[in-house]
Amino acid sequence: MHAHHHDHQLGPSPAASVMLDLGPQTGVLIIHATEREHLQEIEISGGTDTGAKRTHAAARERVLPDRVVDAAVYPGLTVGRYTVWRDAGRPHGVATVVAGSVTEYVYAQRSSTSRR
Repeated sequence: MHAHHHDHQLGPSPAASVMLDLGPQTGVLIIHATEREHLQEIEISGGTDTGAKRTHAAARERVLPDRVVDAAVYPGLTVGRYTVWRDAGRPHGVATVVAGSVTEYVYAQRSSTSRR
């Protein structure tokens, strides 16, 4: 998670409201968050270098057909390994984005899986 804050008004994301960009060179990373990360911005960076450029997304309520979850969504990522950051200097774990797939990272468990 990162230190700067944006003035977002982040309500729940209704079902089918997120466009996922999947392709032969891209995939999607979804980070399933806990209540502690709700509305926090979770940072990721390509590779494992602590100096790599980071991007972030808010862990917000996502309304699914059968349940509601807190998750941060990173669509259209280039295939490869991504570090999920706990804070500015400490990694939380690593997720591997696979072409044409959705990789799901469970923040509480520090694990990831990919599915098409």
